[in-house]
Amino acid sequence: MTTTLDPRAAYELWADVYPAEAHNPLMAAEEQTVRDILVRISARRALDVGTGSGRYLPILAARVPLVVGVDLSMAMLKAGPASRRVRGDACRLPFSALAFDLVNASLMVGDVSNLNAWTREMARVLSPGGHIVYSDFHPVWSERGWQRTFRTADGVLRAVAFTPHAIESHVAALQASGLSVLTVREPKLTVGRTETPVLTVVHAVKSGGGR
Repeated sequence: MTTTLDPRAAYELWADVYPAEAHNPLMAAEEQTVRDILVRISARRALDVGTGSGRYLPILAARVPLVVGVDLSMAMLKAGPASRRVRGDACRLPFSALAFDLVNASLMVGDVSNLNAWTREMARVLSPGGHIVYSDFHPVWSERGWQRTFRTADGVLRAVAFTPHAIESHVAALQASGLSVLTVREPKLTVGRTETPVLTVVHAVKSGGGR
C-alpha cells in the first residue's frame, strides 16, 4: 500500500528527484495549455506561485522583464535554479499589495484547502487589470480515486495528498475575490480508450484596469 503524505512532507522527499521540466503527458498538456494563454498576456512583473523546481521561470522570463518565484518548500527552492525565488506561504505571500500584473500557479492549488483564502491572496498582490493563470487537477481525479504519486531518490513510491476543487468552486472563489473569469479549459488525455479531462486551467483578470 502506498503511503500518502501531506504536501509539505512530500515535497521535502520529492525535491531531490523533481525535474525542472514537464516530465509526463499530464504536465506536457498542462504546460501547452498555459503557454497558449500566456502568449496573449502583456505583463511587466510576474509571480510564479508554488514555483517548486522553477519549471515556469524561464517560460515567464521569455515574456516578462521581472519574474519572481515563491514556494513553501525550502527543499524545492534549494533544488531549483539560482534566480529570484523566495520562501513563502501561498495564502500569506511576502509581497506588498498590487505588486504584480501577472500571477501564474502550476498544479499547486490542490495543496490548499481554503480556496477562497488563496484566491483572495492572489487578488491582493495583483494590480488592477492584472491576470492570473493557474492549473489544478480536474475533479475527475477524486471521482475516480486517482492519486498523485512519485518515487523518492531511493525508489520508494509515495502519494501526495491533495484537496479536490470543483470547477464551480474555482469560479465562485475568483468572483468573490474581485476576479473576472475569462476562460476555463479542461485539457484531456486518453485514459484507457476514452478522452478524459484531467486538468482544470483557469484564466481570470482583476477588475479596474480597463483591459
